[in-house]
Amino acid sequence: MKIIPAIDLMSGQVVRLYKGDPKQKTIYSDNPIEIAKKWEEKGADMLHVVDLDATLGIGSNLEIIKEILKEISIPVEIAGGLRNESLILDVAKISSRIVIGTLAFKDKELLKKLLLSLGSEKIVISVDHKDGEILIHGWQDTTGIKLIESVKEFLEMGFTEFLLTNVNRDGTMQGPDLVYLEQACNLQNANIIASGGISNIDDVKDVKDKKAFGVILGKALYENKITIEGAKSIS
Repeated sequence: MKIIPAIDLMSGQVVRLYKGDPKQKTIYSDNPIEIAKKWEEKGADMLHVVDLDATLGIGSNLEIIKEILKEISIPVEIAGGLRNESLILDVAKISSRIVIGTLAFKDKELLKKLLLSLGSEKIVISVDHKDGEILIHGWQDTTGIKLIESVKEFLEMGFTEFLLTNVNRDGTMQGPDLVYLEQACNLQNANIIASGGISNIDDVKDVKDKKAFGVILGKALYENKITIEGAKSIS
């Protein structure tokens, strides 16, 4: 199982939000490059870099992300606000993987085109949900679409990589949502990265037991409730 620290960027700072609410923000660093290097040195398998300003449509941290990519050698997946073809293709050139959320649900034809040009391993579909119902636009809008049905549809299209976040758990350190995680991990050919709620090493073990492809470490990592070394020891 891949151990993947998150670096969430807002106004050039490394932050964590509570349940995706920008009004409930904790700032952990003014130096994202330093943080990226730190997690690489600690043994992270990959970094998950999120441009929250782009996600919310209020700005961009792309230049900082480019600097991060120059400074580290481990794979990086980039998420947040990737909603038009030219931007997606530009970011895909410089990153290991790109994470697509809103666009995946709004423009299936473009999504199919991107799959043909980039390949399934390059694209991670972000299936953000609140207790089984998909949310889009930075978790601001509900869709009425059911989580497991949507993953099945993307699998049929040829996608294999998914980022699964229950918004009600994100940034809470109340433990991961194992119910929906297990359902998703049981789908054939689905590589699921679990995100949200991790609070300690037992949570990481629980996620591994569900056969997740990877796990995102966020607030618990920044607040020293868990270490990358500890997570890797059971992964």
